[in-house]
Amino acid sequence: MWLRLQSVCLRKLTVRPGYVSGVFDARLRRSVSHSASRAATCKALQYNKHGEPAQVIHLVDVDYGPVGAKEVLVKILAAPVNPSDVNMIQGTYAILPDLPATGGNEGVGEVSEVGCGVTSLKPGDWVIPKDAGLGTWRTAAVFSEDDVVSLPNDLPLLAAATLGVNPCTAYRMLADFEDLKPGDTVIQNAANSGVGQAVIQIAAARGISTINVIRDRPEFTQLSDRLKAIGATRVIKEEALRKPDMKELFKTCPRPKLALNGVGGKSATELLRHLQVGGSMVTYGGMAKQPVTIPVSALIFKDVKVRGFWVTQWKRNQSHDGRAFRSMIDDLCSLIKQKKLAAPACNEVHFEEYIKALNAAMQPFTSSKNVLIM
Repeated sequence: MWLRLQSVCLRKLTVRPGYVSGVFDARLRRSVSHSASRAATCKALQYNKHGEPAQVIHLVDVDYGPVGAKEVLVKILAAPVNPSDVNMIQGTYAILPDLPATGGNEGVGEVSEVGCGVTSLKPGDWVIPKDAGLGTWRTAAVFSEDDVVSLPNDLPLLAAATLGVNPCTAYRMLADFEDLKPGDTVIQNAANSGVGQAVIQIAAARGISTINVIRDRPEFTQLSDRLKAIGATRVIKEEALRKPDMKELFKTCPRPKLALNGVGGKSATELLRHLQVGGSMVTYGGMAKQPVTIPVSALIFKDVKVRGFWVTQWKRNQSHDGRAFRSMIDDLCSLIKQKKLAAPACNEVHFEEYIKALNAAMQPFTSSKNVLIM
């Protein structure tokens, strides 16, 4: 009896007169079966070494143990393939998990069992990771209660699965670097990316205009129309940044207070040139793999501020007090429910066809996010 009690959370039990030991023992057996799940197996996409994702990722069976007192068993529903996931597998990201590792830093799952010490979650809740590195490319996992945050379980699946990285990045960059008010302007490159699409929608919901820069491509007009349909004020080609037409553009809207750079290289330099005096450029990515060059004149005569942002670090800085993170998630969920924020264009890929998703994520001019559906 003592060994059985050690395996579960101890509960205060009152034995009323007339209760025999057999009744007490039956209740205890039911408590054990409810509180601790047996070890089980899930499917997972793992890698034992760094390299190109399609070459080093393999679908394997992985054991997960019983649910501890402060843990939850989560059935993963959907998980996207992000550039950070690819970089982590390649071994070039700023943080790398111990090997062997399960891929995926983002996704949504449904709680199917909770430990007896869990207070903030219940079966049926939807959850997303609070931080990178949990490994979401699997069909199920046991997580600490503190490693996930709950979402309404009536959100669109793709919106929930893609909420934790790109919309959070967009939200923080719009909130934390300049005091933006309705009527202000933001300029951004990589406007067709997941972050870019979230910036467009969140800014539009706040009455902020966006100038959205994308690389020229055969389907430029279709992509431009799609971005305008979700709230983009203007969509221009990168070449236009260096043309006199920009002066005409700024006769109809104020120069931007904020520039958001996800590309680097010449594109970032041109964004910087169009900032108003005292404005900020925030770099969150470097798809061109070229350094950001800052004109001296922009620093001296326009007093621009050049900053960087990494949402993973922001989340870790907030880990001691989850109120800011919780508030941001609630705001984003509210925008989704109001149909003011939708998932980016997505390709749904069955989990066991993961090679398709990995290969597609490596292609240039990608305007759709590949999401693994479990």
